[in-house]
Amino acid sequence: MAEDTGLERTEPASVRRREQAREEGQVARSRELSTLALLLAAGAGLWFMGAGLADRLSGLMRHGMQLERALAFDTDLMLLRLKDSSVDALLAFSPLLALLVLAGIASALLLNGWLFSFKPLAPDWERIDPLKGLARILSWHGVIEMLKAIAKTVLVGGVAAWVMWHNIGAVLSLAAEPLGAGMAHLVHLLGASFLVMAGSMALVAAIDVPFQIWEHERKLRMTREEVRQENKETEGDPQVKAHIRSQQREMARRRMMAEIPKADVVVTNPTHYAVALRYQDGSMRAPRMVAKGAHLLAARIRALAVEHQVPILQAPPLARALYRHAELGDEIPAALYTAVAEVLAYVYQLRRHRQDGGPMPQQPDLAPLPPGLDPGLDPGASAA
Repeated sequence: MAEDTGLERTEPASVRRREQAREEGQVARSRELSTLALLLAAGAGLWFMGAGLADRLSGLMRHGMQLERALAFDTDLMLLRLKDSSVDALLAFSPLLALLVLAGIASALLLNGWLFSFKPLAPDWERIDPLKGLARILSWHGVIEMLKAIAKTVLVGGVAAWVMWHNIGAVLSLAAEPLGAGMAHLVHLLGASFLVMAGSMALVAAIDVPFQIWEHERKLRMTREEVRQENKETEGDPQVKAHIRSQQREMARRRMMAEIPKADVVVTNPTHYAVALRYQDGSMRAPRMVAKGAHLLAARIRALAVEHQVPILQAPPLARALYRHAELGDEIPAALYTAVAEVLAYVYQLRRHRQDGGPMPQQPDLAPLPPGLDPGLDPGASAA
């Protein structure tokens, strides 16, 4: 089996690919659906508006056949009569023409929704290239279109021939009818014929519309390389993104390390975790975590605390709980208030000892933490 080189269009079109194709006017189109809509509109229009249209046309014919003596000697009057007759004929057909225009617009909206683009109007020299035109004709798509046109011609032409043969007697009898009645009868016959042919076109459209949608989706398919390239363009190169994230982490780590000299105490595990806390009476409701780290980062926090003479207290359960349940810049959880208060009391005593002398305060024997806060006691967790 040949190895997939990523050049075959096997991937479905992305949202961006669909939007770009739509902006360029590349959407699924079905001429058969438009033809069906026009036939239905023409048939319905002639069927329901036929009587009024026949009366207007009969009046135009009677008026046009009347030749006044002045018209025979004045060509200007003849041109004026022709203009008036043309305007009247256009007004007579205007409701039917408006219905056909609405049907054409509705058929396009039904398949693609509203779309307005000037790009399809731009000159494309490939369309007039004889070689490429011949290639399109001889392609499998051209063969399918030819077979579809032949089938449509046979089907619709056969239905039209059957309609004419079925109504041949009514058509011949039109000559014996009065002008008004004959015009109305003719318009109704045309409307009925259009509706019958629309029924045959409905079968063609029912086959063509799904085919055009499938063909449009096939043309929009992408190769794996195109999908990867688009992901790079929309989301960014993964290597660049990883480098940016690395720099962001490094900047956040530097800001965190800059807060350690301002901390009141560093609580350790003693080697695996280190958490730095700070509390300012009056401006903070509760102590905040200004730094935390594990393993090598914990060692750097401890070293920086020693360098700036920040008190270090070994309290493994509290260090693990603070590391797990508090985030940088946030206040400590309320469940840890009591334990942290004991730690801060020890820190204040130690600070007073350094300033005024006296006996060295003893490290507090912290009470057990509330259940569920120490991750070292969780089943499956490794207590460092």
